[in-house]
Amino acid sequence: MSLVTLLLMAIGLGLAGWLAARARAWTFQKESPGTRLAARPNYHGWYVALWITVPVLVFGVIWSAIAPQLVMQSVLASPAAADLPQFGFARDSILAEARAVASGNAQAVFNPQAEALIEPFRSALSFYNWIGIALIAAIALAAGSFAFLRLKPNFTARTRVERTVMIVLLLASLVAILTTFGIFASLVFETVRFFGMVSPIDFLFGTFWGPDPMSNPEAADGSRYGAIPLFWGTIYIGAIIAMIVAIPLGLMSAIYLTQYADPRLRAWLKPALEILAGVPTVVYGYFAALTVAPAIRDFAVSIGITSASSESALAAGLVMGVMIIPFVSSMADDSIAAVPSAMRDGSLAMGATTSETIRRVLVPAALPGIVAGVMLAVSRAIGETMIVVMAAGAAANLTGNPLEAMTTVTFQIVAMLTGEGSFDHPATLSAFALGFVLFMVTLALNFVALRVVKRFREAYD
Repeated sequence: MSLVTLLLMAIGLGLAGWLAARARAWTFQKESPGTRLAARPNYHGWYVALWITVPVLVFGVIWSAIAPQLVMQSVLASPAAADLPQFGFARDSILAEARAVASGNAQAVFNPQAEALIEPFRSALSFYNWIGIALIAAIALAAGSFAFLRLKPNFTARTRVERTVMIVLLLASLVAILTTFGIFASLVFETVRFFGMVSPIDFLFGTFWGPDPMSNPEAADGSRYGAIPLFWGTIYIGAIIAMIVAIPLGLMSAIYLTQYADPRLRAWLKPALEILAGVPTVVYGYFAALTVAPAIRDFAVSIGITSASSESALAAGLVMGVMIIPFVSSMADDSIAAVPSAMRDGSLAMGATTSETIRRVLVPAALPGIVAGVMLAVSRAIGETMIVVMAAGAAANLTGNPLEAMTTVTFQIVAMLTGEGSFDHPATLSAFALGFVLFMVTLALNFVALRVVKRFREAYD
């Protein structure tokens, strides 16, 4: 059963329940003209509709997870599946081809063995689809009848509907929190496994990064898992070079747009600046690799620096800084614009110039938003992957020369988790340890930003 079919059935059954319950509520007033309903008829309708829709959707999600397994078991039990390979990719490929044709997602099969399985798949899909529809109808009838029979003139349908909506909103707000905890738990679990093979001291303080995925996992060489070059590359590219570009340009553009720009010009410049945030990072990566990096290398060679690389931390950092300008600019713009005009007017009335007012009144008053924007930009920069992959290189160098190739934590996470590496090997598990460290760093940055915002907001409220 497709998701669209499930949604249409839930909406249709809920609408039928809504209409029936609403009509029933109107009959209460007709049967007893002097009776005052505890809730309006619409709330009676919503009460029954929720009792029908929610169980139907919950069962539909569960059935969508169970039905494919039942279909597969039915097909494998048919005589047509007797000649299938027992295990392996070939068996899965044959079954997938037959299922695609039976469900209408493909026109024909490439493997002749899959031809005989099309009809068993079609029969099983039809059978279990009808079972699902019948069960959904039964659940809707049972839940709707239960809710419908509870309707009375003094029934507080509005209170129950609003309570249900409040619970739904609470669950929706918990999704982000639970997702964060799930990510954290998975990272901690795999990181503990990695630290069981490699010493945390070697990982956190080692200066050489060169995991060997083909080595014996039982005898991991901890000296090859020193992550200091990765941490340094991440900070150097994302938190130093990129911020040197993004903070001045973002802050100055925000000051110009809020204090100097004509309103008609601002109406064009602000959206144009924010378009930078919507450009795909792979486009920035191509720009950095094909334009910025060669230009930096040629310039370095022209001034006598022969060791300049075509992949450099400077190229990646410059383009990354341009990419995150909107994060700094938008937050600073909104914060400066939110400063009460009385503070600006009072400063000007006391004889301060516009630049003095900006430096000594507006920017300090807007500091919470500016800091929040900078921290958001830093978090975005240190988590960037594509620009680093295409412009900074893969060499884990511990150097301060921005013209040399460097790599970051995110690049190594991608490198370790792609390919045929085993999840029992420390080289693969190191990606989770790197992800855990990156997670903790971004969490610390957000915590610092919240503390700064809270402190200065109290000072200027």
